Amino acid sequence: MWRACVARCPPSEPCATASAVWKLLHCLSMTLEIVLVWAFVGLISGWLASRLAGGGLGVVGEIVVGIAGAFVGGLLFRQLHLTVPFSGLPGTIFVAFVGALALLVALRLLRRA
Repeated sequence: MWRACVARCPPSEPCATASAVWKLLHCLSMTLEIVLVWAFVGLISGWLASRLAGGGLGVVGEIVVGIAGAFVGGLLFRQLHLTVPFSGLPGTIFVAFVGALALLVALRLLRRA
């Protein structure tokens, strides 16, 4: 699906421009509601992980860590064949929290080395 959307980006307009990015997001069905849900999940999971790992990152930092943690958590749960104990939004936040916590712990260990 991603390649099909990128192929629709007109060659006269570089895909890095803001309008092309919004066209690409629209093509991928990324509505404002989905972007806000991602930001909400990232904020909650990033905030929880940063509180547990120690140190605040600020709102934007916690959103970024939470969204990256969602990807890391998804990979961890898939590779370890774990099931999520909750369904829906709480399960998504839980997976993102676990991934964000793993990411922050790994970054902290790398910083010390």
